[in-house]
Amino acid sequence: MLDRSIGEFSRFIVIALGTTIVGITTGHWWLALCAGLAVYLIWVLLQQSRFDRWLANGRRGPAPTTFGVWGDISDDFYRLQRRHRKEKQKLHSMLRRVQDSTSALREGIVALEDEGNLAWWNPAAGQMLRLQSDDAGQPLVNFVRDPRFVDHVHQRMLGQDNDSREPITLPAPGDDTRILQMEVTRFGRDEALVIVRDVTRLHNLEQMRRDFVANVSHELRTPLTVIAGYLETLTGSGQAPRNWERPLTQMSEQTVRMTSLVNDLLLLARLETSERDSGRDRVSVRELMERVAGEARSLSGDRHQISVSCEEDCTITGDAGELHSAFANLALNAVKYSPDGGPIKLRWNTDDSGGHYSVADSGIGIDSLHIPRLTERFYRVDAGRSRESGGTGLGLAIVKHVLLRHNANMSVASTPGQGSTFTLNFPPHKITAASSA
Repeated sequence: MLDRSIGEFSRFIVIALGTTIVGITTGHWWLALCAGLAVYLIWVLLQQSRFDRWLANGRRGPAPTTFGVWGDISDDFYRLQRRHRKEKQKLHSMLRRVQDSTSALREGIVALEDEGNLAWWNPAAGQMLRLQSDDAGQPLVNFVRDPRFVDHVHQRMLGQDNDSREPITLPAPGDDTRILQMEVTRFGRDEALVIVRDVTRLHNLEQMRRDFVANVSHELRTPLTVIAGYLETLTGSGQAPRNWERPLTQMSEQTVRMTSLVNDLLLLARLETSERDSGRDRVSVRELMERVAGEARSLSGDRHQISVSCEEDCTITGDAGELHSAFANLALNAVKYSPDGGPIKLRWNTDDSGGHYSVADSGIGIDSLHIPRLTERFYRVDAGRSRESGGTGLGLAIVKHVLLRHNANMSVASTPGQGSTFTLNFPPHKITAASSA
């Protein structure tokens, strides 16, 4: 750029000297100098005007060619224009490939901008959400009006729900027979991507499984009650032959175990099918822990040292029966898997993240490999010990569903051979100090 400026300045000096020499020879040097400078100025203004018209016309066609500094500027602009066109064509090609690939997806993809307004969607999303081409720019919640989804989108767009990764399952707009799973991911400043999946078949299969388990469990209660009644009568009458005592005892034990299993299956079915977060009871933590500790001591038969520590009495808002089930499952499991004489500690404490109920035992401990699967139905770390203790394999699955219904979660800390600590973590909005309850 400096070379171009020096060249243009040299051209100006040559014109000025040339016109001055001509003027001296003619005797009117100042007129000749003025005329030369005027010609140079007119030339510069003409080149500027041509360049301005080219810019005003949208830089269509090649830049105006000339010599001097304006020629160099025109050449630079022309090279930049060609480079820009190539990059633009490359971006358009990439955009077309992205659109073609997303159009082939069975999942729906919706891009949101400006606090939840529709920016773009692929054909699958348009079909599942019944979107038309002229719907662009409107809020997505105008088409998906489920209150849970509306609240979720607003929280995500405001950046208040970044830790939640659980998709929302709801009926398709205008078609209750189809079930959609929608997952909102926020990116950029106020933009988001919504993934829509048709999970109707999976939902129907899951519903069939739940109905089957609930119906079979319900139908089993009556015959089990009859069997248990006859066994109790035979055992208590004293008229059964002596060689029947052991079979009758084993039958009674298995009937009790089967009854417990059926009751747990029915409870799980109710937890899965009923509406989440429906409980509005105010449950005293201290009273609940004392009741659970009493049940644990009864099961233990004074074989364990069971202690209760409640740093601050609070109330939990939720379903009283479900909370008791979750608290008791952890305490009774600690009794079943702790050796005689081992300490079992039930503890409650609160902090800024909410309330925490923990049960620490002195049992065999759990390898870290098993911890992620502990809440699966019928999953057993040690199947032999579980059967001996009379467990159904559903206790922690029940705890998981209770926690989901109370917006809570469970953490597990365990070392093989050194015992385990199970902790239920409740969010702050579920906890109220006893003094203000």
